[in-house]
Amino acid sequence: MKLQDSVIAITGGGQGLGRAMAEFLAAKGARLALIDLMPEKLDEAAEACKKAGGDAKTYVCNVAKEADVESTFEAIVKDFGQLNGLINNAGILRDGLMVKVKDGQVEKRMELAQWQSVIDVNLTGVFLCGREASSQMIKNGDQGVIINIASISRAGNMGQSNYSAAKAGVSALVPVWAKELARYGIRCMGIAPGFIETEMTASMKPEALEKMTAGIPLKRMGKPEEIASAAAFIFENDYMSGRMIEVDGALRL
Repeated sequence: MKLQDSVIAITGGGQGLGRAMAEFLAAKGARLALIDLMPEKLDEAAEACKKAGGDAKTYVCNVAKEADVESTFEAIVKDFGQLNGLINNAGILRDGLMVKVKDGQVEKRMELAQWQSVIDVNLTGVFLCGREASSQMIKNGDQGVIINIASISRAGNMGQSNYSAAKAGVSALVPVWAKELARYGIRCMGIAPGFIETEMTASMKPEALEKMTAGIPLKRMGKPEEIASAAAFIFENDYMSGRMIEVDGALRL
């Protein structure tokens, strides 16, 4: 798929990895439909995309709400006339041990609300956006690509029952959708980032960052543009479908 003039929707596109991917693709001539919950962040990201050389429009949407997602993807096709790609990137963290024990006594447990909120956004949101994006592509006769952003936590990470379960589910959807949608000219791939330099990691204590980085074979965290370049590679290679790409500095071997 040629990125020049392609229309690509990115959830969580107002900040972090979403914005980094948007700017990278904009520089290659893509037109971006940026989806997020924060209007100010969306406006800043859209302006950055335009400066990078691409067009961008913004859509305030809660990806966990079916009606929001349906109306948003209808609006995208109405505004741009087509839809060629979706990056399912929106996600939240609500970390905690499933059961925290002190002196042999259960002190705290992961609350159902902690579990459900992450599943709603990180897994159900991916399903809803994937369903609506593919529906619009098929109805409009657009061949396209869906990229699910997972995490190396999909293999299981202590303190992240909710997040690991959601990202494992996101990864499992990749081969399913690749098989189901191939007949319509729609490919599906996934990216599982390792530890990446974002606003979230920048707020960590230096000693925690140092300890985390020490466990990475390449001895550094990844950069947002390295995830973005992986996404661009997937869009441009028309024979890639149904697979996960891990971009983690050899952390998970």
